[in-house]
Amino acid sequence: MSERTEIASLGEFGLIEHLTKNIELQNASSIVGVGDDGAVIDHFGKQTVISTDLLIENVHFDLIYTPLKHLGYKSVIVNLSDIYAMNATPSQITLSLGISNRFSVEALDEFYEGVYAACERYGVDLVGGDTTSSQKGFIISVTAIGEVSPDKYVKRSTAKKGDLLCVSGTLGAAYIGLLFLEREKKIYLESPAVQPDLEEESYVIGKLLKPEARKDIIEFFDQQNIMPTSMMDISDGLSSEILHICKDSGLGCVIYEEKIPIAEEMKNAAYKFKIDPTACALSGGEDYELLFTLSQNDYDKITLNEGISVIGYMTDEAAGTTIITKNGNKHPITAQGWNHLK
Repeated sequence: MSERTEIASLGEFGLIEHLTKNIELQNASSIVGVGDDGAVIDHFGKQTVISTDLLIENVHFDLIYTPLKHLGYKSVIVNLSDIYAMNATPSQITLSLGISNRFSVEALDEFYEGVYAACERYGVDLVGGDTTSSQKGFIISVTAIGEVSPDKYVKRSTAKKGDLLCVSGTLGAAYIGLLFLEREKKIYLESPAVQPDLEEESYVIGKLLKPEARKDIIEFFDQQNIMPTSMMDISDGLSSEILHICKDSGLGCVIYEEKIPIAEEMKNAAYKFKIDPTACALSGGEDYELLFTLSQNDYDKITLNEGISVIGYMTDEAAGTTIITKNGNKHPITAQGWNHLK
């Protein structure tokens, strides 16, 4: 039987020391990291971008089907995605946990393995945080800090009429992955002896449990000297994020259903639930792709990148927000994305 070390046996400071003892700082901007009353960061004349996310057990994740290592990885990624969405480069994170005595030190080691894997992959330093006890659930708060050259950051409110509306990657798979896992959870709770059979669905489940942030797209912009006119990440569904950019920029838009990028694996998985793949792409959450607008002058440059799709263009606000379906019908875009506060 695997060993179980009670958190109480280490105490708060002992636990922090245990979880952070092997940190090696990777960024010159990380001057003082974990172990003092505060971290010291110097971005050498660049501007600092900060984003915080809170993840709560049974609201944002379910430990019945979420391995702790994946959860640690994803907790970092969802924050880095926000930094990239500002056209910035993440450099540090802080991580705070609320934990109950349900969790052993070994369980937290597993969670931190995922955290460190994400930090290493994206070249980010863990420089601080806090741990406290929680009455029952597992609570995770991550703050990401990034840097950007002055005047290079990109907001949601600066799109222009006539701009191309673009997305990275493919959409909707994480939502289908969630449907499969929720279905298997229900079967498991009714018949614990039945083993889940998810071999064929590794693509959509992977998109949910181990998403990636689009560092590569931000690097591509930099290499090609492309400056998006507005940008945000897709965490709550394409339709609601498009409406954010339109509202904040005081514009409307037209998008084309046939242009929305959908992976073949996601389509096949959606049909198993008798769900329209386009509806998943529009309303499913947790894709962590980038939604952005570009000047039409940059069109030739983005054709060099297969990971970018032009799905429409920005219009006057009076024209509204419209999707043109594959058979030519026009519908208003409605936000049916995931609502955390339902």
